[in-house]
Amino acid sequence: MDLFVIIALLVIISAVFSYINARFTKLPGTIGIVLMATISSVIILMINQLNPASAKYLTSLAKNINFSKALLNIMLGFLLFSSSFNLDSRKLKKAMRPVFILSTFGVILSTAIFGLLLFYLAPFFHIHMPLIYCLLFGALVSPTDPVAVSAIVKNSKLPAHLETIISGESLFNDGVGLILFVIILEITRVGEENIELSKVVVLIIKEVLGGIAAGAILGYLAQRLMKSVTDFQTIVLISLALVMGLSVLATVLHFSIPLAVVTAGLFAGSNSINIDNKERSHEALEKFWQLVDEMLNTILFVMIGLQLINLPFVNSYWVTGSISIIMILIARWLSIMLPLTFLRRSLNVNYSNINVMTWAGLRGGISIALALSLPDTPYRHLILSGSYFIVIFSVIVQGLTLNSMINRASKTIG
Repeated sequence: MDLFVIIALLVIISAVFSYINARFTKLPGTIGIVLMATISSVIILMINQLNPASAKYLTSLAKNINFSKALLNIMLGFLLFSSSFNLDSRKLKKAMRPVFILSTFGVILSTAIFGLLLFYLAPFFHIHMPLIYCLLFGALVSPTDPVAVSAIVKNSKLPAHLETIISGESLFNDGVGLILFVIILEITRVGEENIELSKVVVLIIKEVLGGIAAGAILGYLAQRLMKSVTDFQTIVLISLALVMGLSVLATVLHFSIPLAVVTAGLFAGSNSINIDNKERSHEALEKFWQLVDEMLNTILFVMIGLQLINLPFVNSYWVTGSISIIMILIARWLSIMLPLTFLRRSLNVNYSNINVMTWAGLRGGISIALALSLPDTPYRHLILSGSYFIVIFSVIVQGLTLNSMINRASKTIG
């Protein structure tokens, strides 16, 4: 199946699911699309068991998509840039302290807590996995997904300051989570005794500082270029070139793509792009990136649902998925509660805030993409199926019930 056919089928399926959801089911867009794609995948699997020829095109489509590369190397840059470009930088500055804490220490804490819980409790369910692989599993599901979070949170009743914290955290913690994932994956490859601390430090500095520096420099230059012209087509092309150029540069130089494009998006979106006609030009560019974001979101969540076709073992691993959901919720709650307890007075954070922030911390395509990128080991299928359960549960169940939780906590929420 060639590339054009794959893209065409994805767009057609996305359009059909979007229409059915908008016309009939009327669920929040992301939730409705994931639900329909997941149900469709289950039906396809059942048909494929009875009559493989009937479902061969959709089965072939799912198996021909390199989901990991498509998301991490192509779609992620556009989605993160769009989210950061449209984020209110003034609100983000006010919430920078909790955002920084949650996107760094929070991710590390969540990874450690999830890994330890899985290592010590999973044997009671006849699941045995070495500690290093439990931590690897924790690293790929601990970062909240900015795509899933922005899709759900923007339609929620979250107070403005909590929405800014959750959205800001999800933008930055991907970079931290990816670096943590790479480090732990390298340890599984070479062994704990052979890992060199100096190489780990260099990797962290290069990924973090390199990504932020590249994003800041190119984001500032692009913003200056966009300010110097009035032709909207040229402005759009500059913004597209910025995202694509940064993605290529970060891949070649081994910088963090998430940190690079998020930094560039914040720089490019922090000020109006055109002095003479700044209101109209900047608003039009925001709408353009919102459209890109919504279209890619739809296609991405269709791809997530269709990935179930690639998991024929999922029925055998439902126990792993179920306990993984419980453990990631516990790890998420503790990773927010422990660091923010020290800042409760200055940030006006209470336990109702922490409960809502826990439930609003959704996982999405990045977790599945990282799980799919794992080498073929005896634990790959366990991690992959567990990740899939966590993502589907967070998008559908947490997404559908988030507003109910906010309403219940409304009397005490800050």
